[in-house]
Amino acid sequence: MDSADRTPDSPTDAAAEAVSQMADAVDRAIDEITGVPTDDGRIEVFAHGGASIVAERRGQVSSARTIVLVHGIGMGRKVFGDLVQRLEGEALVVALDLPGYGDAPEPTRTPTIERMADLVAAYLRHLGRGPVVLLGHSMGTQVVTETAVRHPDTVDRLVLVAPTVDRHHRRALRQLWRLARDLWGESPKVLLLGAREYVRAGPNLRRKMRAMLTHRPEAAYARVSAPTLVVRGEYDVVVPREWFDEVVAAIPDSRAFVVDGHRHETLIRTAEPTARELDRWLSAP
Repeated sequence: MDSADRTPDSPTDAAAEAVSQMADAVDRAIDEITGVPTDDGRIEVFAHGGASIVAERRGQVSSARTIVLVHGIGMGRKVFGDLVQRLEGEALVVALDLPGYGDAPEPTRTPTIERMADLVAAYLRHLGRGPVVLLGHSMGTQVVTETAVRHPDTVDRLVLVAPTVDRHHRRALRQLWRLARDLWGESPKVLLLGAREYVRAGPNLRRKMRAMLTHRPEAAYARVSAPTLVVRGEYDVVVPREWFDEVVAAIPDSRAFVVDGHRHETLIRTAEPTARELDRWLSAP
């Protein structure tokens, strides 16, 4: 039977509706357990160049400060829940789902880091808030760095949390092994949120990993003109101290901050130390 001929109460439709309701219930339960807001902010889907992002706005529209958040590989905007709650009282905060992550539709072709940077820049111009504070985590640091270099008019300040990829160890197996070591013994909150987001990003994850590893962030760092805060968890296995120091040294106007006792997913475990340092850095002359 053609799908157009099915009645809304057909067994197939009823089963699909039941599965959808169950998925929504599980999703809400995970949000409640991990402290992620269960209500959505202002949601917007933005398409440009054959790919789409989902943007969620929260916070003070009247504020002069706009902070835009870009997640890492396998993740989505939901992992920024704690950080958003700590920032939204003083700024308009916008968390993004990149193409094929979170709620953003899977594109026909997996975009390169450069193409995602162009998409983010197009969205920032669409947002119409002027240059923003652009924060990226993990793979997101590669996207925001390229955004700052390719479209400097869109970025006022740059924040790189756990910058990848260590140029000395760029192979996929090495990166996966480091991530597995980093997650060993992590908090249940990190593991639960991370598992959910990786399931959502499942399609073409291998191609997404290839796009991340192909990109050379070290070629862009010296061309960053925006003041930059570079953040690392003290025990981050994915971002060794040597690579972190190299990133900080390569960016002309940079400041380093190390979160004591944290690992690669420092923003998920608790965003409080980074949020406090970010506020101090943004408030400095």
